[in-house]
Amino acid sequence: MKKSGKQRQSGDGGGPSPNDSVQREVLPIPDQPYQGVRPFSARDPSAKFPPIVQLRPPKGAPNVLVILLDDVGFGASSAFGGVVNTPTAERLAARGLRYNRFHTTALCSPTRAALLTGRNHHAVGFGGITEIATSSPGYSCVLPNHCAPVAEVLKLNGYSTAQFGKCHEVPVWETSPVGPFTRWPTGSGFEHFFGFVGGETNQWYPALYENTTPLEPDRTPEQGYHFMEDMTERAMGWVRQQKALVPDKPFFVYFAPGATHAPHHVPQEWADKYKGRFDAGWDTLREEIFARQKKLGVIPKDALLTPRPEEIPRWEDMPEALRPVLARQMEVYAGFLEYADFHVGRLIDALEKMGALEDTLVYYILGDNGASAEGGLNGTINEGFIFNGIEGVETPEYLIQNMHKLGTPEAYNHFAVGWAHAMDTPYQWTKQVASHYGGTRNGCIVHWPHGIDARGEVRSQFTHVIDVAPTLLEAANLPQPLSVNGVQQTPIHGVSMRYSFDDAKAPERHETQYFEMFGNRGIYHHGWTAVTKHRTPWEGAPHTSLENDVWELYDTTKDWTQARDLAAEQPEKLRELKQLFLIEATKYYVLPLDDRGVERFNSEIAGRPELIHGDSQLLAGSMRRLSENSVLNIKNKSHTVTAEVEIPQRGANGVIVSQGGAFGGWCVYARGGRLSYCYNFGGLQRFYVVADRELLPGTHQVRMAFKYDGGGVGKGGDVTLYADGKAIGRGRVERTLPNVFSADETTDVGIDMGSPVAEGFHDGDSKFNGRVKWVQLDKGKENFSDLVSREELLKIAMARQ
Repeated sequence: MKKSGKQRQSGDGGGPSPNDSVQREVLPIPDQPYQGVRPFSARDPSAKFPPIVQLRPPKGAPNVLVILLDDVGFGASSAFGGVVNTPTAERLAARGLRYNRFHTTALCSPTRAALLTGRNHHAVGFGGITEIATSSPGYSCVLPNHCAPVAEVLKLNGYSTAQFGKCHEVPVWETSPVGPFTRWPTGSGFEHFFGFVGGETNQWYPALYENTTPLEPDRTPEQGYHFMEDMTERAMGWVRQQKALVPDKPFFVYFAPGATHAPHHVPQEWADKYKGRFDAGWDTLREEIFARQKKLGVIPKDALLTPRPEEIPRWEDMPEALRPVLARQMEVYAGFLEYADFHVGRLIDALEKMGALEDTLVYYILGDNGASAEGGLNGTINEGFIFNGIEGVETPEYLIQNMHKLGTPEAYNHFAVGWAHAMDTPYQWTKQVASHYGGTRNGCIVHWPHGIDARGEVRSQFTHVIDVAPTLLEAANLPQPLSVNGVQQTPIHGVSMRYSFDDAKAPERHETQYFEMFGNRGIYHHGWTAVTKHRTPWEGAPHTSLENDVWELYDTTKDWTQARDLAAEQPEKLRELKQLFLIEATKYYVLPLDDRGVERFNSEIAGRPELIHGDSQLLAGSMRRLSENSVLNIKNKSHTVTAEVEIPQRGANGVIVSQGGAFGGWCVYARGGRLSYCYNFGGLQRFYVVADRELLPGTHQVRMAFKYDGGGVGKGGDVTLYADGKAIGRGRVERTLPNVFSADETTDVGIDMGSPVAEGFHDGDSKFNGRVKWVQLDKGKENFSDLVSREELLKIAMARQ
């Protein structure tokens, strides 16, 4: 393997370094006691000691920047033949390498866990996203300490480390303000973290953390705030500081935007760049992308365009009146992707201006899985309707009337299935479908001028996201550790890609790889793939049992896109590969296969821990940013929300407690001195109940009592407001959200962080102007007027110990 002679470490003065002889198989590197002579006095001429040596990686270790975009299909970026302009990706590819057979796991949390550990996703417990963790070892979402993340390995070898953007690897029962924080970024090898914890966030009103502390954006959307810009500014600032203070110390930056995961939020001018571009529809778009990919050389000239599955409607079958809405969905998505690439470019420019880019190994991974088909057949203005199984609300008329909101703070939008399929051109299927390349093949660009001689070339060796970590270690001349923090390590499963950097014809070293997600599964071995699609992302339960799934067989050495099924022609080969899948599945904790749906969202059935137990929860007056899994579930049942508040002389205003945001949730608040309640039904309708008189100054116990109608989920209920046990207002909520208030917005006491549940709060003025001493949530209670006693508060608090 050829290695460039240009490799060096920034600030290296040449010659051997004390760090070069350090034994690094055991981390942290054990300190060695001083064995020399120690005279009585420091004035003694023999009192000379070796200088203190700061820990650094071996000579030649580069800076590392790993960029991971979200939900970007293989056919989206212009760097891989797509129609979305991504000049930063093209620029890095022109001076680096395009990998056109790079693979992910088909879902976000699993891909990220595999990327950061170099191990297969089930082997580190990530057979699914954290919200559906089970007690099965392959699906627990509890990263085992015998599989240390590469960030931890690099940090313990002398790297500065930081993560910006999305973190979706924290078990849901560990996302509260009390942690534990061992699986948050700052407990997993990153010395600094700025971003959000979870699968997605509102780009205009993100649920932000700095390290483990929640914070709010310093501007509003109206003042120009967007999370993508903010996280880029933070990353640039961190790198500049790091290089200014320790220029000889390399960095590892993991830059993981929320883009282009839903909600598709982008400034309007970026979406408007694509006005009219997609009016011809997704079928025509697939043909166009396919031709561009062949011309660019990222797929072979003889590759076949796979047919559109019957489950995905033709563009011509969509109602003509709805097509402008659908086209706008894609315009917004395209603008979002270009906007994300633009800000990646700003980070790259910053590295170049400080002279660090040439010696920075950059991985630009265009998607953690295929494009997302989770928006349904028509797409949606508010993804919360899909989370809650609410149908019939978004009629064509409703979508047409509200299409101007797409991409803005007034929407929480996702595009239609047909666009996702087009963004995965030329392959079959989409995100979640781990059996086919539409779900698992993503564009990957590697750029490292000081380490790679080749420029602007394509690499076609089979590679996988688990190959990134071992590549980083080899590039830094670091061994895979045998022990980290006193725990013997499981060997990395991935294969370093370094061998292919300057040799396009090098035989591929990653020869076998299994795939599995929700029962969709496959196996790659020496160019052959055997696959079976078990369930469709936007449909409910699978149509067949796991045992009755129909397998397909492809020879991808001749059939690049998995277009010609050879199962009937070569049954022996198919049988061989199916058996190999079972061997790999057994080895890496894929078994037992789990295709359950609703059951995995129920923690009692799934077997994962619950943070909250019982029928009551006491919240202190300072609690903020409690995820939905950290709060008592009061949906689909009678419940009360009680608070003890101090009302100032000028009268009460502001939020006492809120859960959710502008696209679903509830809050108890005061306005004009009157106790009020708002129930926000998916941003579609708000129900208000207001007290008939003002609260007097002083200390009061206030309550909102919700008497649920019953008879199923998502029903309505009667609301009564109380002050000191006396009813002061009544009203009605006609319908409620049955499953989820929000994917990212939280429960906050004394304020409504993020987007507002109730109308009328702006620029952070939701903060309660008095004092909220405590809030208690109770479910199932019918005697709503009783005051909460001090003894009961103590009992509830002690039950949480």
